Amino acid sequence: MHVARSPDAPVRARLALAAAALVLAAAAPLPVVASEPVAVDTVVVTATRGARDPLDVPAAIDRVDAASARRTRGTLELPDALPRVPGVLVRDRQNEAQDLQVSVRGFGARSTFGVRGVRLYEDGIPATMPDGQGQVSHFVLDAAERLEVLRGPFSALYGNSSGGVIQLFSQAPPQQLELRAGPMVAGSDHVRGGLGVRGPWPGGGYAADGSASSTDGSRDHSQAERALGQLHGRGLLGAATRWNLTANVLDARADDPQGLTAEEAVLTPGAASPGALRFDTRKSTRQGQAGSRLEHAFGTRTTVSTGGYAGTRAIEQFLSVPVAAQANPLSGGGVVDLDRTYFGYDARLRHAAGAFALTLGAEREVSDEHRTGYENFVGETLGVRGVLRRDECGRVSAGALYGQAEWAPGTRWRLDAGVRWTEVGFRVHDSYVTAENPDDSGSRTDRRATPVAGVACRATSWCTVYANAGSGFETPTLSELAYRPDGTSGLNTDLRPARTASAEAGARVRRGAARLELCAFEARTEDEIAVETSAGGRTSYVNASESRRRGVELAGGYEPAGTWRGAFAYTFLDARFVRAFGAVAAGARIPGVPAHDGWAELGWTSGGWDVAFTARAVSQVFANDANTADAAGFARFDLGLARTFPVHGARVAAFVRADNLLDRNAIGSVIVNESNGRYFEPAPGRTWAAGFSLTSAPGGRP
Repeated sequence: MHVARSPDAPVRARLALAAAALVLAAAAPLPVVASEPVAVDTVVVTATRGARDPLDVPAAIDRVDAASARRTRGTLELPDALPRVPGVLVRDRQNEAQDLQVSVRGFGARSTFGVRGVRLYEDGIPATMPDGQGQVSHFVLDAAERLEVLRGPFSALYGNSSGGVIQLFSQAPPQQLELRAGPMVAGSDHVRGGLGVRGPWPGGGYAADGSASSTDGSRDHSQAERALGQLHGRGLLGAATRWNLTANVLDARADDPQGLTAEEAVLTPGAASPGALRFDTRKSTRQGQAGSRLEHAFGTRTTVSTGGYAGTRAIEQFLSVPVAAQANPLSGGGVVDLDRTYFGYDARLRHAAGAFALTLGAEREVSDEHRTGYENFVGETLGVRGVLRRDECGRVSAGALYGQAEWAPGTRWRLDAGVRWTEVGFRVHDSYVTAENPDDSGSRTDRRATPVAGVACRATSWCTVYANAGSGFETPTLSELAYRPDGTSGLNTDLRPARTASAEAGARVRRGAARLELCAFEARTEDEIAVETSAGGRTSYVNASESRRRGVELAGGYEPAGTWRGAFAYTFLDARFVRAFGAVAAGARIPGVPAHDGWAELGWTSGGWDVAFTARAVSQVFANDANTADAAGFARFDLGLARTFPVHGARVAAFVRADNLLDRNAIGSVIVNESNGRYFEPAPGRTWAAGFSLTSAPGGRP
């Protein structure tokens, strides 16, 4: 694939890379205590909010070890880590102005930006707003210890979502001071530098991590810069109280190449859309947040935990809304300026007595935003901020009460049941009112109880079979309520929450170094939220009458203490609209959802060397509800090589990798129902990356 390059690459991250190199040079002579592998029991907390062996959990849940996922890649990236979880689809749009597309069992596939239908958390802090709109751009993956993914009915206990829950957990701070640094270069257009310092303090430890990156992008007009930092601490206050704190900041700027037509995607896959070049479409994001949790044990049976968080997010985005379209007095312009503040708090009590455990909790989340819109032109000059066309303040607030009971009537059986009651309120105050633009203020409130129950049976000490069923709901986000399909102004109050009833049954095997998981599921949704129109950065939504998702998920792996290892994941997903709506026929496939998705990896480790060969295949994906446009399926093969060795007492981990070895042209993601037919975002051809990291522990022994 020919990829055109922009002549002016950003330089901020290159300066950070130079600084990282200086730190490396200074740190290299320092001695280090060699890290020994530590055996950690595989436990998950996402399904039950308490540490449990996955074999005892009656739900489809997976844990992804961050160290394993980044083994031959140098860094942890969600498009590389999450495909090993069946049912999870992550599409890298190669467009940092719009973030990743993340869906679980087809929920969230409609999203044109951000993450919908999936609840996101980092160290217990929600990365999903109370209306269901989420972001992963601020996830500090360099600091991650593991990811946990919960699919299916039990995710309803986390609130306003339907598909699942993805949680990131940061690494525990080490017992002695540790310095980390490392640059990475990917092709000729991407550089990245990272720094970190971690260590103990009285009663606990801390970890500070930062990175900066710069890329020209794989397409025209796709330059991006990003700086990210995080401080994480945890420890004890006395013998019975634990605490943790996580704070992070994000500063990012990215050009938006937008989607291409089918013809453009074939002939000029490295191009940007004409509108993107004409209006210089771009996005700037700044975010800062902090959150903490405090957990106190009253004896051996009762634990109380409380937490709170707060943050701000500021976005400026230049869209390619045509000048003629802004002649409409109801137009909000072509520049979005958004300032959001958000906060939340919760309290949870867990009591365990013998074979019975009960968890009770309450949550409160609030998001306030001030959204202004401006024309994207001044006179004949395009892509600049013009006169004001929109000025409104919005609040989304959510409150919830939930309870979850666990009962183990014997050594083999375990029953879990829970219910959550959630209320989500929307309120908008319009300050831009003219003779031709009426007052668009409005409000609405959605309420729903979502029960779930499951049973697990240990057929043997190494095999569990389980089944569960439950219901969930998903409200429209504030952005999805903003535009009416008929073009009139005001909240789209006709858009109703989607309501889902789902069930699944599966088996989980873990014996020695081998593991295997099989799950079959079905989810039926009333009032599925579907894209009606999407053009010029503005998307309106309608309710489809009914949809159905039915599938099978299979995953397994074998990782003995020897040299060879292997793992695979496969998903079959039949996602369709059951009844016709509008111009969409009954039986049409839900766009953005492939029927088949597979991943496999074969690895070899010996004497500090690590080699991994990875294959990924995705079947055809439709780009619109009518199924008249689609992206063909593709297969991709990657190869990575890593080497860990000591240098002057420090530990160096170097890697080199090549992605898309066969240089196949492919569509990386689709923009669902894009009104101008610009559905397609091409993936890059063959790419390579190389880098290293250095870890040193001052005062230690080689």
